[in-house]
Amino acid sequence: MWDAIWVDLSAATLAEPGGVGFVDEAAIAVEGEKIAWVGPASALPAAPHQLARTVHRCGGRLATPAFVDCHTHLIFGGDRALDFALRAEGASYAEIAAAGGGIRSTVAQTRGLSEEELVRAALPRARALLADGIATIEVKSGYGLDVGTELKMLRAAHRLGRELDVEVVPTLLALHALPPEFARDRAGWISTVIHELLPEVARKRLATAVDVFCENIAFTVAECGKVLQAARDHGLAVKVHADQLSAFGAAELAAEYGALSADHLEYTGDRGIAALAKSGSVAVLLPVAFVVIGETRKPPVEGLRAAGVPLAIATDCNPGTSPCTSLTLSMALARAEFGLTATEALRGATIEAARALGLEDSRGTLEVGRRADFCLWNLRHPREFGYWLGYSGLEATVRGGRVRSAEAR
Repeated sequence: MWDAIWVDLSAATLAEPGGVGFVDEAAIAVEGEKIAWVGPASALPAAPHQLARTVHRCGGRLATPAFVDCHTHLIFGGDRALDFALRAEGASYAEIAAAGGGIRSTVAQTRGLSEEELVRAALPRARALLADGIATIEVKSGYGLDVGTELKMLRAAHRLGRELDVEVVPTLLALHALPPEFARDRAGWISTVIHELLPEVARKRLATAVDVFCENIAFTVAECGKVLQAARDHGLAVKVHADQLSAFGAAELAAEYGALSADHLEYTGDRGIAALAKSGSVAVLLPVAFVVIGETRKPPVEGLRAAGVPLAIATDCNPGTSPCTSLTLSMALARAEFGLTATEALRGATIEAARALGLEDSRGTLEVGRRADFCLWNLRHPREFGYWLGYSGLEATVRGGRVRSAEAR
């Protein structure tokens, strides 16, 4: 017998390439941590109570794969509410930095917290993500900007996953900003990352991927390329913060190194789109950051779509440009601001987000053999994702075959 079966529901399986895979009267069975059966309830070989030890009747709710947040900076100290207030009053990035704000203020606050304190600070944000239907969370470092604090952030990310019993995918954001100690020695910081930080992260298996911020205010294509190559030499996957503020060639860089994803992409042009299409890298859209910083240049969604580049959506939860803990809100903004369809939004938060983490073979769809991560929603149809603002409709989350509804609330 199966461990459990969920009946009296509809399901968006996402198993149909490019589509939703909607099943009107469906059933989902679980054995252990994996899906054992999914399809029309009428096709079940016997009555539910004859097939499973536990039968969950869902009252007509909609089931989808649980969400994957494939880009967050969840571990950090303090906040940047002052930056937000100053920006609203017309202050420039340079003026905010001069007033003690900007990324360096987060770095100072993050360095000042212990590993335990970083975990405690991140818990409310992580719980909010779980309450939005997320079962897999990517968590980047990048606010340490020294070897010790970067390692501390990654250890905190692992602890956060154990504390909440949720899948955390840690990423070393090796090049985020230039540390103050290396303000006059860019090459020195690159060398430290390549020869000290990366080997230690790989040796201790603290991260599965390495990310870089390739931008005119951050690091050059050449600098990022050196770190991406070192990451690959250590057997780590790579990702790129690409073309957020300028046409910098970062999407092409991501494609050259076979990046899992290129994220932001507001200024990516035709050459970058063609490169991503050829490499198979996922385009991760981050609409909350777009809105918060007041950007007017939108990612080239039509071009990416036409080229067949997979489109994912993430919260980009961070203290400076995306203080957001709702992927359903990100989906709504992706539809309203970037013109994504309802199907693209749902796929972008599930299977394409999983693909952006290299996890498309284990989660992101409702199929036999996949990890039993799925959600039950008080919604009637998948087109409601991205329609509601401030209401997710989440009723329960199943992670690894276990119901987590009480925790989600």
